[in-house]
Amino acid sequence: MSHRHILALAAAALGGSLLAASPAAAQVTAEANVAKWKGQWGGELGVGYPILRDGGFAVTPSVGAFIYDKDHPRYTSDDGVCYRRIDDVAVNDDHCDGTGLKAYGRVEASYSLPMVTLGVGARYMGDSVRAYGTASMPVMPMLDAKVNVGDGYVAGGLQARF
Repeated sequence: MSHRHILALAAAALGGSLLAASPAAAQVTAEANVAKWKGQWGGELGVGYPILRDGGFAVTPSVGAFIYDKDHPRYTSDDGVCYRRIDDVAVNDDHCDGTGLKAYGRVEASYSLPMVTLGVGARYMGDSVRAYGTASMPVMPMLDAKVNVGDGYVAGGLQARF
């Protein structure tokens, strides 16, 4: 297991324990999505907290991570040893790991109707801010199926409310 995996698991465990201890945890949202960002497929894990709620309207900032299979064209692996391509020098195995991790921040404004929630969002990841539309509908109490669609970005998965 690489240091990136350990860091992601530690952050998830810390976030989960903080949410469980929080008295306002009933308003927290957690998402797990399959996503495509700028042509790269991966998974998203995120957590948000609505800062404004009025009737069916909500504004929810969120943070999370996009985890994907990252190509390393400058490195190659041979018999379990990682080498730098330019000069065939052995380097740390983390260079050939293949796991990419990008943090993101976003904010969504949404309006909830009895069977669907519709909204818009803005997402910052890497070096760009992208707008997207979002829709969700309940599949179980406290659990929604959710989709986000924007320019160079699409995601679908589950959102839990605590």
